[in-house]
Amino acid sequence: MLMTQFDRLGWDPFAEMRRLREDMNRLFDDVAEVSASRLSPPVNLWIGDNSVVVTAELPGLTPEDVDLTIREDTLTIRGERKPAAEAEQASWHRRERAYGTFSRTISLPYRVDPDHVQARFRNGVLEVEMQRPEADRPRRIAISSQ
Repeated sequence: MLMTQFDRLGWDPFAEMRRLREDMNRLFDDVAEVSASRLSPPVNLWIGDNSVVVTAELPGLTPEDVDLTIREDTLTIRGERKPAAEAEQASWHRRERAYGTFSRTISLPYRVDPDHVQARFRNGVLEVEMQRPEADRPRRIAISSQ
């Protein structure tokens, strides 16, 4: 193995460059986390035989703070997170929770019947269950042998 002059001196000329790269990566990761939080709320979606369920995390909000809209195969969740009144006058040391209006539109895997939707809000989690229209549900076809 070749030993370079830098190895003999115990000095790495690229150490400062690596440290700078790590600092920049950490900075961009922090910015990405804050940006992602503004795309709130995070959602889960799962499909049943005749319905689709979407859950959204909305800590600190009430049902009155949230607006739901369904159009054919999309669900839109809108609302506003308001800071506490005392937070307006505060001198911030760290501020990671985003405040302001948000809107999230989720593409659904199929059309849903807007007349058969149930929305529940419990412990900061919104759950929206949407039924598939009867006419769009898969039907089992009997096959005759002739």
